[in-house]
Amino acid sequence: MRCTVTLLLALLALPLAAQSYYPPRGDWASVSPEALQVDAAKLSAAVDYALASENPAAKDQAIIQATTFGAREPYDQIIGPMGIRAAANGLIVYKGKLIARWGDVDSVDMTHSIAKSFLTTVTGLAWQQGLIDNLQDKVGPYMPHGTALYDGEHNSQIRWEHLLRQTSDWQGTLWGKPDWADRPESKTPADWPNRPLRTPGSHYKYNDVRINLLALSTLYVWRKPLPEVLNQQIMQPIGASSTWRWYGYDNSWIELDGQKVQSVSGGGHWGGGIFINAWDLARFGYLFLRDGKWQDLQLISKDWIAMARTGGNANAEYGFANWFLNPGRQALPNAPETAVTFQGAGRNVIYIDQQNDLLMVTRWIGNGDELNQLVGKVLAALPD
Repeated sequence: MRCTVTLLLALLALPLAAQSYYPPRGDWASVSPEALQVDAAKLSAAVDYALASENPAAKDQAIIQATTFGAREPYDQIIGPMGIRAAANGLIVYKGKLIARWGDVDSVDMTHSIAKSFLTTVTGLAWQQGLIDNLQDKVGPYMPHGTALYDGEHNSQIRWEHLLRQTSDWQGTLWGKPDWADRPESKTPADWPNRPLRTPGSHYKYNDVRINLLALSTLYVWRKPLPEVLNQQIMQPIGASSTWRWYGYDNSWIELDGQKVQSVSGGGHWGGGIFINAWDLARFGYLFLRDGKWQDLQLISKDWIAMARTGGNANAEYGFANWFLNPGRQALPNAPETAVTFQGAGRNVIYIDQQNDLLMVTRWIGNGDELNQLVGKVLAALPD
């Protein structure tokens, strides 16, 4: 009788095991679309659309810096590594299996602001391991003696959650870049340095200076290089390649416990950030598709993910950086409300859709409605 019950339980577990596939290092199981009842013709049309919708901007990312950000911003000097990107490429994973790929998915390219999603993950690891007690804590007391990052009446009010949600309104200069110089406000350049101050937590502003402040603050908490933390606790367990790198700036070196350490950047705005291929982006996204679990390891707290994918009071469409949400299906009308994207300039995208058990990486797609159209075409290919 016991053997019969054991066999029955094993048989009942088979569908769950099929849903819990995790790709081994250096491989990802692929199946034909038909094997998962996916319309092959519609899926092929979606891939063709992704290829045809490549961002027309120059492939040299240094040119993009000079002509896009630098065309309207002061302090636009590049101070970190840049790269020349590949053509459009991407991957589609459905029910854990690879069903489509296009372009040079092995190319190690800049990923721009998707680096923010890696950064907030490393900050989350500090929280779940007790290095940060509470996200409502003020950040200043966590900094080493003599660090003036959070001095003053305004900056001293900043809490960890403010940094994570891009609502800190931190005022200052970091690595030679004033906070006001990134996507400057006010009508004339003469007004830019005199921007209005907002109460920390009350106003959302996408700002790479303040994201780099989060990186430096998290580095002080970990007391070790953030790429090392990411590699040991996330990238190695999920089987990522050895080709990705996370860079800072030429001038973002600090002395930490007697060692020279580089504080990394949370994007490629002035160079640097994470250089990575599509496969490794897919593994990172797949970790979140599976609620932070990889095989039998809960690498990222489910509580952290729940907070990260909840919109803030100042911006309901933005969770923790760089979690783009879809309430009311306003950002991506073709996607379910529960879909999440990690996005970077260029345009780099990790699309995470738990409702449809779908993961997509699309790189260098157009900046307009192309992503929404691609999502719609892929979802139209899936079985009802």
